[in-house]
Amino acid sequence: MNMIEKILAKASGKKEVVPGDVVVANVDRMVLHDLSSNLVSKVFENEMSGGTIFDPDRIVFVFDHTFSPPSQADADVLTEARRFAAKYGIRNVFDSGSGSIHHVIIENGLWAPGDVIIGCDSHTTIYGALGVFSTGVGNNSMAALGYAHGKAWFRVPETIQVRLHGPLLNGTTPRDVAQYLEGFLGEDSAVYRAVEYAGPFIENLSIEDRMLFPLMAIDLGAKAGYINPDEKTAAYAHKFSRKKHFELFKNDRDVQYAKVIDVDVAQLEPQVACPPTVGNVRPIGETVGIEIQLAEIGGSTGGRLGDIRVLAQALQGRKVHPNVRLQVVPVTRGVYLAALREGLIETIVEAGGIIFPPSAGSNQAVNMGAMSELEAMISTQARNFPGRNGHPNARHYLASAATVAASALAGRITDPR
Repeated sequence: MNMIEKILAKASGKKEVVPGDVVVANVDRMVLHDLSSNLVSKVFENEMSGGTIFDPDRIVFVFDHTFSPPSQADADVLTEARRFAAKYGIRNVFDSGSGSIHHVIIENGLWAPGDVIIGCDSHTTIYGALGVFSTGVGNNSMAALGYAHGKAWFRVPETIQVRLHGPLLNGTTPRDVAQYLEGFLGEDSAVYRAVEYAGPFIENLSIEDRMLFPLMAIDLGAKAGYINPDEKTAAYAHKFSRKKHFELFKNDRDVQYAKVIDVDVAQLEPQVACPPTVGNVRPIGETVGIEIQLAEIGGSTGGRLGDIRVLAQALQGRKVHPNVRLQVVPVTRGVYLAALREGLIETIVEAGGIIFPPSAGSNQAVNMGAMSELEAMISTQARNFPGRNGHPNARHYLASAATVAASALAGRITDPR
């Protein structure tokens, strides 16, 4: 069995499972942001007539989308979520300004290797970099099985292994590799499959950079993404997880895959995902010169301390292009504090950048970053679908922090090299 199969077998009380089996598994953590928590709460109270939540301590709310309500209706969403949490004894509530949902969960140690984590946010697959089986579920499933019984059902997915090897060229980053795979593999290449990211390239990455790959697996159609745990995984868990005793499930040596795909990243250039989808990925040379009006470091695939360092280094002693609004969104409070202590925020503000509270940033333009019809943005966000950040005709390009920084200075998409 592989890591995912072992976790699902244990969670469902079975000795072993194989792809295609349907299991009902015990869930260790249920994670919801402000928008999804409100929808699930309505299902639980209005369609299920309320009742008892199986274990409120397994539920976590993170208010990262409507972090500063621009209207009464938006304020009501947060008020209702707070009311529901108080009524049902949900104590793990991270209110506005805490950060982007999954990074808040990780930073606060509400996970452990061997866990089953479900969420009503599609990027819940991120925890697969931490020795966890994690995936997104619908509102009704979360309410009826998760809230009421602490369980979820799954069909055990077959697994595709993607083996990555080769040293990166100067100027190319792990974000570029993760983004390249979206286009190379295809947005419907792994529907209800698991994707295992493996090989020397993955093994040499930090845990923070590894997270990019399972997180972005969802846009391949995958049910889950994961990296076979190793010593780095264990060390990271011992440092950050609140659970000090956990089981590190690893692949058996004789694991069988539905497909194995080999990818050499040695000649890969910086990559840009172009409108209208994350799979429309081009080498940077095909996008250089496109004018932008917004640039953003933030989102579930950006706003990390390393991203902010890259930006601050690029901006040192320089000014953001006068036609560009540079938005910087730390991914958690911890990252914000670290960036303040290192003087990174001062450098960015002096260069003309705008600092926003730790949050989901311009994701879905709930609070910030909305574009008009003729505008274009380049960002480290995870998605660029039409209308996601304002007018349906506005253009949104996705890239690494290095490419976003270079573009913010030039006023047009620029090769960071």
